[in-house]
Amino acid sequence: MGGDRAPEELVAGSLLALAEDADLRLVLVGESNRLLPLVGAANAARRLSLEEADSVIAMDAHPAQAVRAQPHSSVNVAVDLVAQGRADACFSAGNSGAAMAAALLRLHRQPGVARPAIATPLPTPSGTTLLVDAGAQVECRPEWLAQFSAMGSAYVARVMGVTRPRVGLLSNGEESSKGNSLVQAAHRLISELDLNYVGPVEGRELLSGNVDVVVCDGFVGNVALKTAEGVAEAIMAAMRQEAGADLRSRLGAVLLLPGLRRMRARLDWRSVGAAPLLGVRGLVFIGHGRSDAAAVASALRVAAQAVRSGAGAGLVQGLGPAQQPLEG
Repeated sequence: MGGDRAPEELVAGSLLALAEDADLRLVLVGESNRLLPLVGAANAARRLSLEEADSVIAMDAHPAQAVRAQPHSSVNVAVDLVAQGRADACFSAGNSGAAMAAALLRLHRQPGVARPAIATPLPTPSGTTLLVDAGAQVECRPEWLAQFSAMGSAYVARVMGVTRPRVGLLSNGEESSKGNSLVQAAHRLISELDLNYVGPVEGRELLSGNVDVVVCDGFVGNVALKTAEGVAEAIMAAMRQEAGADLRSRLGAVLLLPGLRRMRARLDWRSVGAAPLLGVRGLVFIGHGRSDAAAVASALRVAAQAVRSGAGAGLVQGLGPAQQPLEG
């Protein structure tokens, strides 16, 4: 029920996901009087059901306060389904802070995890890079960043199938002497972990494909994420403008159209799915507030992949004692 295009686009995306995956089962959580007309006869296949919720947490609401004040809101009910074992994963495109607060309140943190982190996949020429953290913890301690690196590496290895993922720490230079005190302290801690740590990396590595996981605090990560989205949209807008500037440009655009479509698909944030909330006892995925049907279907595809990989059993369990930084 949450998000800029809810519930119409979220229901449409759910139906797309069901059509793509014959083994997928979905529970739509929300106000049934609004959902039933959109679902139509789709639930006759018994792979889609509805769960009633009496309210929706607004996008501009204070997350923790709203989660406690609205216990039967759609995000609370959805996370409860995971907590009760009635669902394997939860996806929300609504208030991301509320989704995180509901997960912490109802699922709790994994043993040994200091703080959860949002892991956002970014499209690259060779696949995806996981950005951890993308906004959950705007002020961090060095040991939290070290733990983000371990959780991010474990997620990429288990869910994406990457052997020994390359992990980088976002900084203003590749030299270990650069970066603020947080980055320098985190660099020392991550270096001690049993990870394929490539060291500090600059912002250009977010989309280069040279690293599989990029770690930073949530403030920097969220700014970097929104900047990358804005740059991609600006490039596509400029290309469309130039393509129609004159007759020669229009003729050239016709010849380049197949390649431009492939490039647009590669840069499209909707194609990489939702962001898992790492560090809680259950699978919770957070989507963009602007998610349309295509983005929702992609998000549900990623969530199903995570479930099938066994990630729901808890990523921290596979890290080993040497990879669990001190809890703070």
